[in-house]
Order: sequence, then structure tokens, then C-alpha cells
Amino acid sequence: MNSKIFFTDLDGTLLNDRKEITPGNRAAISEALSAGHKIVIATGRPLASARIQAERLGLTGEGCYAITYNGGLIYDSFHQNVLLGTPVPKELLAPIFTRSHAMGIHIHTYSSTHILSEYETPELREYAATTLLPWTIVPSIEEVRDFIPYKILAISSPEKLLALQKELQTHYSGILESFFSCDVLLEIVPAGVSKGFAVKWMCDYLGIPLANSVAAGDAQNDIPMLEAAHIGAVMANALPEIAAHGNYVTTADNNHDGVAEIIRKFIL
Repeated sequence: MNSKIFFTDLDGTLLNDRKEITPGNRAAISEALSAGHKIVIATGRPLASARIQAERLGLTGEGCYAITYNGGLIYDSFHQNVLLGTPVPKELLAPIFTRSHAMGIHIHTYSSTHILSEYETPELREYAATTLLPWTIVPSIEEVRDFIPYKILAISSPEKLLALQKELQTHYSGILESFFSCDVLLEIVPAGVSKGFAVKWMCDYLGIPLANSVAAGDAQNDIPMLEAAHIGAVMANALPEIAAHGNYVTTADNNHDGVAEIIRKFIL
């Protein structure tokens, strides 16, 4: 059988505005898996949160995978093992945390099970509720030893985050990259890491031609994935500027089976 592979963002794409999967999307994914195609969650969320979502969505069977931390860690959801991990250099955490705090920006990273932050903030509490993850407050991030950071996340106003992004580009060019998953979330990952990198790596790993790949997304951090896949399907609810980076725009949005539309048109 000529297997295809479908990469889907979670928030604003596979999930509706209530963070649920619609019955139509669920049915289409089930049909695709039954037909032998591969389904890959592609998210900025940490692995622990992505695993919770995968279990809730029923995406833990054979043929199910997860791209987490915006490409920083790739996971086989069926065999429950990490396929590839690209960590952020640990020595960069402390200066970035210190600078972010001075700018009035909430910032955190992750252990394998918890969000790690130096302060408890309203932004932390809201983010933890959305991702269903517990958090740990640490006196200093550089004193935490037993964890591997795959991503740093900054949360603040767009203006403050743009200023931080500019500083990161100045001081860490070629070492770190940053991009927005929405206007108040700035994702910071190792250079070269992106959902687009993960799309190409997954196709090569599974032996599926890139011509058989389809990706769905709605935000800036989805752009590399939309451009890397053969079919880049932009959700109807995406920001207007995202459409230029795909080659298909859905008729239905994330609240009305937009992912099912993509699967039935390009996968099944």
C-alpha cells in the first residue's frame, strides 16, 4: 500500500477552541489509521503534555507519532520511545532567564514531567492549566541538574516578546532560533529545530516519500511544516499571512472539522 503521512498541529488545528477534537475529525483520523496511513501530532507543547493529549485523542496506536517542543523531540507514541532529541545548551538558560525577568517577561523550560520556572506568575498558572502539566518553582534554573531542556518558552505582550526575540537574534544567532506560536508565546529552540525539520526527518525515518506528506497548521510556528510537506494545508481560522506559506486553505475552520476536510481530500 502507498502509505501517506499526515502532520497536524493541535491548538487551532486538530483541536477546536474548547481544546477538544470534533467527532468529524476523530472519525477521519480513525479511517486514515485503519487504511495504514501515519498520523503525527506536531506541537510546541512538551512531550508530557503531548502524551496526555495523544491518549485523550486516541492517537497512541500503531502508526501514531508526536513531534513535540516544535521539533525538539520526536516520539513514537505506539512503542513509547524517543526517536530523536535536540536539546537547548544548558549554559544558555541562566542568561536568557535573567534577561527575560529584567524585561518583565515570564519564562520557563521543562523537565520530563514538570514546567520549570523561577517565579510563579499568572502566565505560568494559565499555561499549566492549558497544557495539563504541573510546575516546579526553582530558586535558580542553573542549579537544576537532572533534566534535559528541549525548549524555552517566553510569555508576555507581543511588544516585549519582539524585543526579546531581537536580542536573541543578536546574541545567539546560529545557536538558537525563536518563533511565535501565537502573539503572546515565543518559542525558543536550538538552531535548525522546527516542525519543518521534523517533517523531513520523519519521512526519511519511515521511508515515506515527501511527496506523500500532508501538513495542517494555523500559526507562525507551523510555517516550516507547511512549507516542508508536499501539501501544506492552512486552516481557515489561521492568521491571514499564514496562507501564503501553504498550497491549500480549508473551507472549514478548527471548530467545524477542518482537519477531516484535509484528510478526506488528500489522505483517503
